[in-house]
Amino acid sequence: MRVSDLLKGKTATVMMVQPTLAVGALAERLRSAGVGVMIVSHDGHALDGIISERDIAYGLAEHGATLPVLQVKDLMTKTVITCRPDDTVAEVSKVMTVRRIRHLPVKEGDTIVGVISIGDVLKSRISEIELEANVLRDIAIAVR
Repeated sequence: MRVSDLLKGKTATVMMVQPTLAVGALAERLRSAGVGVMIVSHDGHALDGIISERDIAYGLAEHGATLPVLQVKDLMTKTVITCRPDDTVAEVSKVMTVRRIRHLPVKEGDTIVGVISIGDVLKSRISEIELEANVLRDIAIAVR
């Protein structure tokens, strides 16, 4: 299975925010959208960074009560690891596990075409394992 297969079951809209948005406003956007991460882009196309719930939690520990007025660019992760639609789910699973990343932007050339989560990857891997188990069970029954 490939990353492009994971994207088929997701909305085509990539959630983006401006780097100058206040962190308090970002937190509200994350909550209302029901997502854990947003792409940071100054122009709606470039990948300037990524901002997650984890970044906000760490920011709270570091900045305390001043956190809501800080800008997204003050907390965002600037060096973003990405994947491609033709990467395998096994490949991105390894990257996400080793790097302790819960969300990966998917880029096709210079265009961000989606974001996958560790939940998307796990769901896919579980489906593959269940299919394998069913096939093996069917083979075992047929051999009897």
